[in-house]
Amino acid sequence: MDINIIRSLCNERKIRWTVHVSEMLHSRGITRQDIIACIQNGEIIEDYPDDYPFPSCLIYGLNAKNKVIHVVVGCDNEELFIVTAYYPNKEKQVFEDDLKTRKEK
Repeated sequence: MDINIIRSLCNERKIRWTVHVSEMLHSRGITRQDIIACIQNGEIIEDYPDDYPFPSCLIYGLNAKNKVIHVVVGCDNEELFIVTAYYPNKEKQVFEDDLKTRKEK
């Protein structure tokens, strides 16, 4: 996926927010502004080209308060679909200390 296309769609506010995603973000204390900030300043750290119904990717970035956040977005090159977002947790041991590199299983 191309971060520039994702950013362009984000800037144009061509973002699909489902009720489920909105509720999940609220429960995690993540705002729409946090998602937008992450997309605008972040970098793709994992690509999922075979995801259905659209390819998706994991973006590492900073939220509106400069805290590290991960956002998964799907994209059909016309709209962004917010899949999930979360604050990576070092205690869960899923990512290396840089919070970008997934640990080997």
